[in-house]
Amino acid sequence: MKSQEIRATFLEFFKSKQHLIVPSASMVTKDDPTLLFVNSGMAPFKEYFLGNGTPKKSRIADTQKCLRVSGKHNDLEEVGYDTYHHTLFEMLGNWSFGDYFKKEAIAWAWELLTEVYKIDKDILYVTVFEGSNDDDNLEMDTEAYDIWKQYIAEDRILKGNKKDNFWEMGDQGPCGPCSEIHVDIRTPEEKAKVDGKTLVNEDHPQVVEIWNLVFMQYNRKANGTLENLPNKHIDTGMGFERLCMVLQDVKSNYDTDVFTPIIREIETITNTKYRVEEKQDIAIRVISDHVRAVAFSIADGQLPSNTGAGYVIRRILRRAVRYGFTFLDKKEPFIFRLVDILSKKMGQAFPELKAQKQLIE
Repeated sequence: MKSQEIRATFLEFFKSKQHLIVPSASMVTKDDPTLLFVNSGMAPFKEYFLGNGTPKKSRIADTQKCLRVSGKHNDLEEVGYDTYHHTLFEMLGNWSFGDYFKKEAIAWAWELLTEVYKIDKDILYVTVFEGSNDDDNLEMDTEAYDIWKQYIAEDRILKGNKKDNFWEMGDQGPCGPCSEIHVDIRTPEEKAKVDGKTLVNEDHPQVVEIWNLVFMQYNRKANGTLENLPNKHIDTGMGFERLCMVLQDVKSNYDTDVFTPIIREIETITNTKYRVEEKQDIAIRVISDHVRAVAFSIADGQLPSNTGAGYVIRRILRRAVRYGFTFLDKKEPFIFRLVDILSKKMGQAFPELKAQKQLIE
C-alpha cells in the first residue's frame, strides 16, 4: 500500500464513522505562547479541550504536520542516527470533543489496524496506565484494560508508568491517561529468542509505538494540580511514517516511499549510494528528514532566522548542510534541489508545498 493510499484510507475510515475531515493546521503556531511549533496532533484543538472554543463538529479526523525539535519533545539529535525519529512527521488523528470516549476509540483503532489495514494481531501489544503514587495519586485505568481484553490476549496488555502512559503536552493544559499500540516487526528468529513484551518502550527500532489513544479528562493547572475537564475527550495520534513502515513491510521509516524518492535524489545529486557506508547513510537520512521540516516550515510562513522559531528552523537547515558538507563532500548549495521531488510527492496532501515551491527553493 502506497503512502498516499495509507493516508487516504485512514481519513476515509473515520469519515465513515461520522468524523469531519479537516486539513492540517499550520505547523507554525500563531496564538499559543506555550509552543513555538505544533508538536502534536492535539495542539491545534487545545481550546476545544479546555472548553474555550467550539469545534465545527464533535468528531474530527485529520493528518497534522508536527515538528519536535524544541522544548519537552526534542528529537533533533537522534534524527538520522536511528530509523524512526523525525523532526517533521505526520500525525494521523481522530478526535472526540465530549462525544465518544474509551470504548469507541479502542474499538475503532483495533478495527482499522486489524481489519482494514490487515495488520497481524499477533505482532501487536497495547499498554494501559498503571496509576501513580505521587502527588497526583491516580488510579490504574481499569476501564481501558477491561475494554482491551475484548480484543487482545491479556498477556499482550501491558501496564505502563506515568512517563509512558499519562499524556501531557507541556507543564500545563489538558492531559490524561493513554493506551499505546505497539508493533513488533522483528524476524521470527528474533521473536523466538526475546519476548516482544520485554522490548515495548525500550527504544528498540523494530518494536515501536504506532498509535497513542489519549483519554483527555484532566487539566493540569499552573500550580501543578489536576482538575477534571468539563467534558471527556478523545485525542489520538498515529505516526504516519511508522504506519507506512509496518504496512510496506520494511524495517526503517526511511525505506518507505515517504522517503525513498528523496533519498534517490540525494544519491544522484551527491554521487553517493545509500546503504554502503554508515556515516554517509546517517547524512542521507539527516538531509532527507530535514529538508521536509524546513520546506514545510517555510510553506507555513516561518523562514529561517536568528531568533525564536526562526532560529530552530535555521538550526535544522544548518545541521542538514553540515552533514552534506562533511560526509557527502558537497561544497555548494544543493538542498534546494530536493524541493521539487518533495512537492511532487506530498503536494497533493499538502497543497501549500506546491503553492510556495519557489519561495522554499
